[in-house]
Amino acid sequence: MGKVIKPIGYERLLDMHQTEQGIKLIKEFFQQNLSTELRLRRVTAPLFVLKGLGINDDLNGVERPVTFPIKDMNDARAEVVHSLAKWKRLTLAEYGVKPGYGIYTDMNAIRADEELDNLHSLYVDQWDWEAVIRREDRTLQFLRGIIERIYAAIRRTEYLACETYPQLTPFLPEKIHFIHAEELLRMYPDKTPKEREDAICEAYGAVFIIGIGGRLSNGEKHDGRAADYDDWSTVAEDGRKGLNGDILIWYPILGRSFELSSMGIRVDKEALLRQLAIEHQEEREQLYFHQRLLNDQLPLSIGGGIGQSRLCMIMLHKAHIGEIQASIWPDDMRQECLQLGMSLI
Repeated sequence: MGKVIKPIGYERLLDMHQTEQGIKLIKEFFQQNLSTELRLRRVTAPLFVLKGLGINDDLNGVERPVTFPIKDMNDARAEVVHSLAKWKRLTLAEYGVKPGYGIYTDMNAIRADEELDNLHSLYVDQWDWEAVIRREDRTLQFLRGIIERIYAAIRRTEYLACETYPQLTPFLPEKIHFIHAEELLRMYPDKTPKEREDAICEAYGAVFIIGIGGRLSNGEKHDGRAADYDDWSTVAEDGRKGLNGDILIWYPILGRSFELSSMGIRVDKEALLRQLAIEHQEEREQLYFHQRLLNDQLPLSIGGGIGQSRLCMIMLHKAHIGEIQASIWPDDMRQECLQLGMSLI
């Protein structure tokens, strides 16, 4: 059952017509800025892929994809994508993209196992992007530079939204703070991962948490990551594991941390084999995507996803993602949100 976060004194600042105009403005402006910052060209992406090729994103490894039989292919099974983390890398190879350049696309997904609340919907829309890098780019310094450029595009978008709608007040800090998940654990040893995210985001306003997917010194993961796309096990130059992470901001309207992006430097052959062994998933080495990577047929890359509805939500100061996107919500949630001033589309 979904749970509504109840913002204190929430009042929507834009009506539904302004909201729809704002969504269009933000999406068009941000994707152009992202493309310019990272030198990305737009490509067309699939809504579903064939099951059994290892192309679909496994997220945390437990979510069930929506599947259906294809009548004209002897009932072969297709899966609605969770994200395009691995499909993008195949596409980089197919298009022959050179180092320093990449691709982005509109990713639409259905996540039937999502627990519904103000931030989580059955429908997911994000800008999925991927860029080719060189071997020497597989460093934390390079990762930080990419994140700072993405964050600059986010702040420019906030400025545009607040200039267009003067009733909105900017709240994002000038700089984004970097911290490793292990360091965060040491700072707040008695808190859960979510409580640690809340604490660090409230302190700094915008944070990139490094090293998500590997086990920390307490034997637990900060959060889950599939073994075959992000590199969360390589020892970086700071001596800690992980070349990936999440961009989070402190969202004052809900009084909590708010994830905008999951991203990272992707696995090379060594990291893929190591992470599959850690997760006891060695059988995946035989899948199509994994064989392409192990046989040096895919470029080294960095990539991630940036939530479209989530970005619009914070830019337009909304308290529920259902004020931004059309989805299915329990009747009791719709009624409760309406009473709290949140009109779900």
